[in-house]
Amino acid sequence: MTTTSLPRPPFDPQVAAALEALGEALPPSLTPEMIPLLRQPNPALPPPTDEELSQGGALDVGTRTVPGPDGEVEVIVLRPTRATSPVPAIVHTHGGGMIIGDARSGLMEVAGWAAELGLVVVSVEYRLAPETPHPGPVEDCYAALRWTVQQAGELGIDPQRVLVAGASAGGGLAAALALMARDRGDVALAGQVLVYPMLDDRNDSGSSHRMAGVGVWDRTSNQTGWGALLGDAAGGPDVSPYAAPARATDLSGLPPAFIDVASTETFRDEDVAYASRIWAAGGVAELHVWPGGCHGFDLFVPDADISRAARAARIAWLRRLLAG
Repeated sequence: MTTTSLPRPPFDPQVAAALEALGEALPPSLTPEMIPLLRQPNPALPPPTDEELSQGGALDVGTRTVPGPDGEVEVIVLRPTRATSPVPAIVHTHGGGMIIGDARSGLMEVAGWAAELGLVVVSVEYRLAPETPHPGPVEDCYAALRWTVQQAGELGIDPQRVLVAGASAGGGLAAALALMARDRGDVALAGQVLVYPMLDDRNDSGSSHRMAGVGVWDRTSNQTGWGALLGDAAGGPDVSPYAAPARATDLSGLPPAFIDVASTETFRDEDVAYASRIWAAGGVAELHVWPGGCHGFDLFVPDADISRAARAARIAWLRRLLAG
């Protein structure tokens, strides 16, 4: 039996229709030779403008530079225009398989959270692989997290209510930041939002095999991303949990986690396992597995019923956490 014929859950009909249309522009399997092309601007997916990020004037949008491990790191800062007291903050790490994307990628949903819940957002322009391998990208993000806490007074942030959030590779980075903050002891996080996170460089789960050649970001794409970040070390015995959080042997002492993933995507099994291991360590995690979704379904099919449900679940979790 070939990997493409292994049984897998069906795609939601709304997702399946979008995947059929998307297939030519974004094939499931991305190889290293395609990275330069993938980084070219896509007229069909323009980055959000400052005006769009402002959510109708609810947020001030600015750009700052912060001290990083190898020079300055740029961040986009969104701040509520009418905040009168210190507010929670989210440090956002964008997706893109560690090889593409920028600080504006995926930021519109997070800006919506900021406008509705009154949050500050700091979105990180971390360096990409393969030009910057591990630990460069995650250390850029940690520098931005530490700066956010240190500048809490200037930014109008409550330093006791700082969260990390990201999708796909950004979800993996957010999970790594939670591990680093716990281990280094200089930042106390209030929560972590991990949206279909990229956690395991071993790329050998049942769902990764079943999605070979299918959907969005299949096993070949995953190998491309991890190979860019880790080189020949990918899949080997000596990978740091700060690169691939699934490698962590101890998941105790982490902040509450929201984890979601689709039933029909590469990352399903590693994400479910990560939530299960947080529970086994006595931690708090809310897990959603969206039936029939592909990787990034809420971005590619934003009006699908499961996409609306996923976005609602994320902001509902944030509202509950921050009200506690």
